Amino acid sequence: MSRKSYFLLSLSGLLLTPAFAEEPAAVPVPPQIPSAVLDGEALEPEITILKREDRTIHEYRINGQLYMVKVVPQAGAPYYMVDRDGDGEFDSRHREPGDVAVPQWVIFRW
Repeated sequence: MSRKSYFLLSLSGLLLTPAFAEEPAAVPVPPQIPSAVLDGEALEPEITILKREDRTIHEYRINGQLYMVKVVPQAGAPYYMVDRDGDGEFDSRHREPGDVAVPQWVIFRW
């Protein structure tokens, strides 16, 4: 075969390649993304402030469930108590020694 026939054969192969190519797979439709917040769900906590003689108590609730308490004493730094298991009670002692709910103080704020 001559160079011209090799060239024509190569050219015909290039021209026929798109005809034998597979159709690209259709792009699947993306799934519906559920909304982050269900209807009626509060985005921010409801805060109730109770003033006592020697301290001020801030109760933090989401959907009526108490989950954190901030205590601001007249003398001393404010501290937080968190409900770890969601039962509405702030247990001070547990059966396991490492599972004690310790009041939390703010060390640094910026």
